Amino acid sequence: MKEILMAYQGEIALKGLNRGKFEARLIKIIRWRLEPLGKFRVYAAQSTVFIEPKEDGLDMDEAFRRISRVFGIVKMSRAVECPKDFDAICETAEAYLGEQLSGVRTFKVEAKRADKNYPMKSPEICRELGAYLLDKHHHLRVDVHQPQLQIMVEIRDRAAYIHGPKVEAAGGLPVGTSGRALNLLSGGIDSPVAAWCMARRGLALHHIHFASPPYTSLRAKLKVRDLARELVEYTGNCTLFVVPYTKPQEYIRDHAPDVLFTVLMRRSMLRIAEELANKMELQALITGESLAQVASQTMAALACTDAAQSLPVLRPCIGMDKTEIIAISRKIGTFETSIEPYEDCCTIFTPPHPKTNPSLEEILSAEAAMPDLRALEHEAAETVEKIAIRMGEEDLL
Repeated sequence: MKEILMAYQGEIALKGLNRGKFEARLIKIIRWRLEPLGKFRVYAAQSTVFIEPKEDGLDMDEAFRRISRVFGIVKMSRAVECPKDFDAICETAEAYLGEQLSGVRTFKVEAKRADKNYPMKSPEICRELGAYLLDKHHHLRVDVHQPQLQIMVEIRDRAAYIHGPKVEAAGGLPVGTSGRALNLLSGGIDSPVAAWCMARRGLALHHIHFASPPYTSLRAKLKVRDLARELVEYTGNCTLFVVPYTKPQEYIRDHAPDVLFTVLMRRSMLRIAEELANKMELQALITGESLAQVASQTMAALACTDAAQSLPVLRPCIGMDKTEIIAISRKIGTFETSIEPYEDCCTIFTPPHPKTNPSLEEILSAEAAMPDLRALEHEAAETVEKIAIRMGEEDLL
């Protein structure tokens, strides 16, 4: 009896003429994620991706874990395939789930009959299979509301499939089906969550981080690299660009009004990010800003920041409060790294009372008084450090 994995598509199933593009991308990603584990057969049928091991001894637990983090899959189950003969279904259910049934007191059978030509209807399948299992396990009773074990029978065109309850997966759309973007990764809690949210909507992305040595340490840079690695199982392989931002930041500090420093710095960062994004033909920028969370994230400040460059700025956290953002960061495994106490460049030189309602006119006036800023930004963009982020990679530094 060979165990397989069943990965259920979500909104891909609602796509129209372009559905094949989404399915092809999803299957390609799954094959790539499973390649280090051995040989699998991966194919899609009836809004489900089937993953069948081609050889014995493959790590199905690790395969399940990896696929559960692939965007485009909403639920997963471990299952066995059997002929659509009802006697075979009963015997397979007992052989595959009998041990689990011995350890519970209540169960429920659910059937889904995708093959409408099958002679038994779903309620009949549930009733007859339930009776068969009760006869094998006399301690059991049926509980249709809160069973300890739910047994699923799917009658599909090709075969019947027996499995336990479905497990929640990552959801969303396959990475790469919605375009490519550059994520501003600061090292805090919000920006990794923003990257995860946009990758979940199908964006392939790279990261950019601004470092200001000696004000920021090597450990702060390694922290950001670790965050990118923690995200890589969701985002896929990418590149982390580390921008040497000390000169532009010191120049703004020395030549701009103190109360406008934060917004001027954000505008400067977005211009550098835009320059890199244009070189790589990326279509948007991503930030972890949340409306009114800090002074640089008020409506007026965000309007001034957006006016600095022409690419769309995607802010998936904009309507979330900190509690919601933290909950997602814990879920995706970035929270503990994000709270490591290493300063990033956004926290140095911060004025005690930044202006919360700046106007674009005064921002442009302040930038006009800094004629050398654009040259320093271009120099920083030309001297970035590139760090390749790959799945399964060990520490290199």
